[in-house]
Amino acid sequence: MKERVEEILDKLRPMLMADGGNIELVDVKDGEVFVHLVGACGMCPSSTMTLKMGVERAIKESIPEITRVVQV
Repeated sequence: MKERVEEILDKLRPMLMADGGNIELVDVKDGEVFVHLVGACGMCPSSTMTLKMGVERAIKESIPEITRVVQV
């Protein structure tokens, strides 16, 4: 499961890196994905929207068994 999530994150990274940020996969457990936003994304006021509307949406579309994405 981690490998599948990482593949999706790899597709999203260029968009985040273009704004000076990045995302790290911390863990996948019990249908939840735990990530850490770094760089500009870690301090951005829009990071919650990026996480929910971008990252979580992309992961849930590809892996329906994922219930949510959590920033740690």
